Amino acid sequence: MPIDYNNAPSPCYILDEQLFRKNLQLIKDVKEQAGIEIIMAFKAFSMWSAFPIVKEYIGKATASSIHEARLAFEEMGNKAHTYSPAYKEEEFKEILSMSSHITFNSLSQFNSFKTDINSTSDKVSVGLRINPQFSDVSTDLYNPCAPGSRLGIIASQLPKVLPSEIEGLHFHTLCESSSYDLENTLNAVEERFASYLKQVKWINMGGGHLMTRKDYDTQHLIKLLKQFKEKWDLQIILEPGSAFAWETGDLMSSVVDIVENEGIKTAILDVSFTAHMPDCLEMPYQPEVENSIKGDIEGKHTYRLGGNSCLAGDFMEHWSFDHELQIGEHIIFKDMIHYTMVKTTMFNGVPHPAIAIWNETEVLKVVKEFTYDDYKSRLS
Repeated sequence: MPIDYNNAPSPCYILDEQLFRKNLQLIKDVKEQAGIEIIMAFKAFSMWSAFPIVKEYIGKATASSIHEARLAFEEMGNKAHTYSPAYKEEEFKEILSMSSHITFNSLSQFNSFKTDINSTSDKVSVGLRINPQFSDVSTDLYNPCAPGSRLGIIASQLPKVLPSEIEGLHFHTLCESSSYDLENTLNAVEERFASYLKQVKWINMGGGHLMTRKDYDTQHLIKLLKQFKEKWDLQIILEPGSAFAWETGDLMSSVVDIVENEGIKTAILDVSFTAHMPDCLEMPYQPEVENSIKGDIEGKHTYRLGGNSCLAGDFMEHWSFDHELQIGEHIIFKDMIHYTMVKTTMFNGVPHPAIAIWNETEVLKVVKEFTYDDYKSRLS
């Protein structure tokens, strides 16, 4: 049964529970068949109203800040695997109390907080983020291993023997990548860090493993992970983000007005690309638009899709429809649940989209509607 958009407020992010559960089951199957641990990355999906569903399949999460660590502790009911490019002294003890694993981005940060680590009453497993100086990611904005990257320690900066407190290594080189990209990264990791792999208990292979994409070779992934685990006798951790909510829901918007300038028609919507779909401008990422074809197609009705903010570049072009768009008509942006939702802003005070879940009982449940108070409380 397709999503019933008519019962949702506009605009609205809508998670399809059935599709979400399908992804979660696949991730759980990979976890169990490979004999590894998979945790959920909040930086891609932190819709905590859906965490009760997540916990039926995957029980833990990774955090990149004090607030994400607290969200894992409060809403997932577990301590987080925490990594941050830099921890602040006034926050670290609280982060430590809500973390089962702490990964440091530099040896200087590790040395700064080593006393706190050694004095905590609860066991926390400590790791270092490494930079294998290799990545298949072509967009530098999303490439953690681009030359001069601030993320991770290169092999030449490590001592021959790791500090005794270090139990794990962490790398992140992928972005919506394949298992074959991971294989290339593992070759680079082994080439540069083989002596260190023998000194630790676990390795976190970060995120970017888009195992729920239709063309992803999950069997190759499972084989690759099992071989690496057996070769190095390490616990393996993956923390995919996009894979959890990949193609599981939409952003529904409505046409508010249609304007024309020098032959270009723009359908102005009740959402903003810069505020509610920032990847469309910064990546730029082009989502599918339901019942539309990308491009200026002869014989069809072509429009720019414009956001409802005052930013001149708040639009996406061009999309062609079989009919003339009408004011009040719904425009549906596909696959808008991962990353898009966590990167939104309230720029220009444009009302933020509501959040809803569509479940197998064919009921649309609105779990959050944003108000003026949400906008006002962001600043003071």
